[in-house]
Amino acid sequence: MTTNPEIACSLSADELPKRLAEMAAIGKDSLLSVSPEGLLRFRGDRATRERLEALIAAESACCSFLRFDLREDGGTLVLTVTAPEGAEPLAFELVDAFAVDAVLS
Repeated sequence: MTTNPEIACSLSADELPKRLAEMAAIGKDSLLSVSPEGLLRFRGDRATRERLEALIAAESACCSFLRFDLREDGGTLVLTVTAPEGAEPLAFELVDAFAVDAVLS
């Protein structure tokens, strides 16, 4: 029997704007591009990696249904956010949160 993860976020109403602001700040500082499929490409420096890893850990704690894959590719960091069937719009909302203030090349 397969168990579907609960699609819920445990962030409080006070915490959510702070988390979205952190995503926007990382995007503004380091986001290079976003693919139509939602693949995020960031500068490959150590500071960006540390910020992304901290954010992934925090998001994984409050939204355990989301999956994050951070990898290096050609000197950049590539982040993929996936969600179970029916929750894909939530993954795209996170992608949009990174890109909201970014100036993409």
